[in-house]
Amino acid sequence: MNVKFDEKGLVPAIIQDAGTKEVLTLAYMNEESLAKTMDTGETWFFSRSRQELWHKGATSGNTQTVVSINYDCDQDAILVMVTPKGPACHTGSVSCFSERSTSLGDYQILQSLEKVILERERERPEGAYTTYLFEKGVDKILKKVGEEAAEVIIAAKNRDHEELRWEAADLLYHLQVLLVEQGLPFKEVLRTLEERHKDRS
Repeated sequence: MNVKFDEKGLVPAIIQDAGTKEVLTLAYMNEESLAKTMDTGETWFFSRSRQELWHKGATSGNTQTVVSINYDCDQDAILVMVTPKGPACHTGSVSCFSERSTSLGDYQILQSLEKVILERERERPEGAYTTYLFEKGVDKILKKVGEEAAEVIIAAKNRDHEELRWEAADLLYHLQVLLVEQGLPFKEVLRTLEERHKDRS
């Protein structure tokens, strides 16, 4: 790759989840760590504080499998699309930017759920309920969304908060399965809500 490294021999690398499109972290690479990233198919960085290479997930197991690597128009920044095998942040958060997220905020669990569903669709582990739904197809998923929506209505009519909480969670889960089956990222739904809110505020 024709990358332009700075005077310290480094280039900023933006790490993004290839499935959810969430920006996971910003790190730095030198020529050697970039070469290792391309050779091994997992992310390697250069620590400016320790002045040494480090392999993401070498200790924690939270590695990042590289899907693609691109550089910007000036060739002085890299975008690395990855499939993460765990949290990107040392705090245990999915993203280093999670606490400042304006899209999900406290609702990060919805993003985590989407990631699990995407993995289930891709890997189809035997015995998993989500695998069962994908294998049965869209008609089965639609049926479950309808059933869960009806159960939410019944719980609300019964004024049963405990039942409503459980049924609403089931509905959100099956809705996310449907969105993944349809290839529609959940963030697109959130973006629509944000646009409507701006139009009406």
